[in-house]
Amino acid sequence: MKTADFDFDLPDSAIALRPAQPRDAARMLRVMPGQPLADLQVRDLPGELRAGDILVLNDTRVIPARLSGRRTRGESVVAVEATLHKRIAPDRWSAFMRPGKRLAPGDRVSFGEGEDRACLLGALDATVVEKGEGGEILLAFDLAGPALDEAIKARGAMPLPPYIAAKRPEDEQDQIDYQTIYAQADGSVAAPTAGLHFTPELMDRLAAAGVETCFVTLHVGAGTFLPVKVDDIAGHRMHAEFGEVSPDTAERLNRARAAGGRIICVGTTSLRLVESAAGEDGMVRPFADDTAIFITPGYRFRAADGLMTNFHLPRSTLFMLVSAFSGLDRMQAAYAHAISSGYRFYSYGDSSLLDRAPVEG
Repeated sequence: MKTADFDFDLPDSAIALRPAQPRDAARMLRVMPGQPLADLQVRDLPGELRAGDILVLNDTRVIPARLSGRRTRGESVVAVEATLHKRIAPDRWSAFMRPGKRLAPGDRVSFGEGEDRACLLGALDATVVEKGEGGEILLAFDLAGPALDEAIKARGAMPLPPYIAAKRPEDEQDQIDYQTIYAQADGSVAAPTAGLHFTPELMDRLAAAGVETCFVTLHVGAGTFLPVKVDDIAGHRMHAEFGEVSPDTAERLNRARAAGGRIICVGTTSLRLVESAAGEDGMVRPFADDTAIFITPGYRFRAADGLMTNFHLPRSTLFMLVSAFSGLDRMQAAYAHAISSGYRFYSYGDSSLLDRAPVEG
């Protein structure tokens, strides 16, 4: 298939710059095979699920992964910005950096403001080790482990998606808004945005309705925002992200499904991880590894029965995923309805609840 098959016109005004308040007041478009589209709110979610269904939530926590600094090469000094992508070792991160063409192996990079560095507390310096084919730059920091973590927290900013950061600066409210209420495991450089809609009250109502919840961890990398640059989607390479499904969670998912419940993934990150952990027999197994799964139309889903997800960019791997899940024609019609009805798009935008399309053939 061609990347152009997943294109659509999105007005700039549809991009949400702030989330709905309260979180579960966001709109939710219900998409079911053979049924009319239904305009709901996220707070209607318990009524759309059944007792015995199980929600899969990604408990990753966003770290302040955007760093500003200076590249030094002899007497040459250039301002640079890094968005951390994936931790490789206790002292090493893969990052996307600007201007990437002005960086070379061996360069030294100093992150943080000069006045803060006078006392050397939290100094954050790194060496460029190598440049990857996909645009990643491997940084070896002078610090490692918890000391590096603390320095990143002291120096970094919340990595708002580029389509928001281009329109306004990050502020203190984003420290709250761009984090799920159940975030636990530090490591993401982008929020699992479908989960941003959940509130304690909604979680209580789901439990009261007999809907189970379980947690997986997939650390979302900055590659989630990269455009698909090839004409044929078969030539696109996904960036690997680390994910974990515990033995207990795998057992609960299999038990729920065996009892007639449905596996409902909250977000494409949860879905990609569950599918990575599932065998051809549909059984979910414990998983702790990188995944670079690329789901496009024609993929046969092994475990996921439903998907709650925000509205995605044109020509993106995420729109390809939802098109694989519910059908390209169906999702093009759903997105056209969402745009004409004033739904808000992207990370801080509204939600959708999709049922998996029946397998053809």
